[in-house]
Amino acid sequence: MLISPLLIVFVVVAFYLLSSIKILNEYERAVVFRLGKLLDRPKGPGVILVFAPIDRMARVSLRTIVMDVPPQDIITRDNVSVKVNAVVYFRVVDPRRAIVEVESYHYATSQLAQTTLRSVLGQVELDDLLAERERLNAQLQQILDLHTEPWGVKVASVEVKQVDLPPDMQRAMAKQAEAEREKRAKIVHAAGELEASVKLAQAATAMAAEPMTITLRYLQTLTEIATEKNSTIIFPLPLELVNMLPTRRS
Repeated sequence: MLISPLLIVFVVVAFYLLSSIKILNEYERAVVFRLGKLLDRPKGPGVILVFAPIDRMARVSLRTIVMDVPPQDIITRDNVSVKVNAVVYFRVVDPRRAIVEVESYHYATSQLAQTTLRSVLGQVELDDLLAERERLNAQLQQILDLHTEPWGVKVASVEVKQVDLPPDMQRAMAKQAEAEREKRAKIVHAAGELEASVKLAQAATAMAAEPMTITLRYLQTLTEIATEKNSTIIFPLPLELVNMLPTRRS
């Protein structure tokens, strides 16, 4: 039984059409080159036709990519050597430019993030690096987004994750923090002494107006001493009685 040439052609065409069917997810787009020329618009999502070898397709994901920046050795403005790593959140907003304008947008963004991290953080002092993390993150995001915009890549956020300090610097910062705590403790203690002296002066003024308050204070002191188990005996002696005693004249 001979196979009809028309049937052979039909089968070949059917297999060709089936192989030309491509399915793209909701977060994917297809950048198609037809005879080497870029088509006006990316295709997808859903079912698309790519007629090989006339067409060549490149898949591009539109999801946010989380890229970990490897630890970078940085010398801060005050000549402190630290190791800093960060994380970059970016996504493709223009698939055509992401394929045409740069060979590998993922690798290019990674290298740009590393160099920008070293250059920006190398211009600040260690205290600013540790205390002004949010401002530095915003500055890094703006610089990266400015450089990746021609590639069709949008940098959403940059976060400095960890700053590793050398052991000598950690000990020096610990001593500095301890000195700051001692300074605040002395200030609080001095403020308490000042407030106590003011209250004592007010109490002395009130007692001077009523002489009987001294006797009441004597009795209160005796009561406080009596509650403790000790062998101390105290006899309160009014100063008026001492003044009545005759003084020896030479």
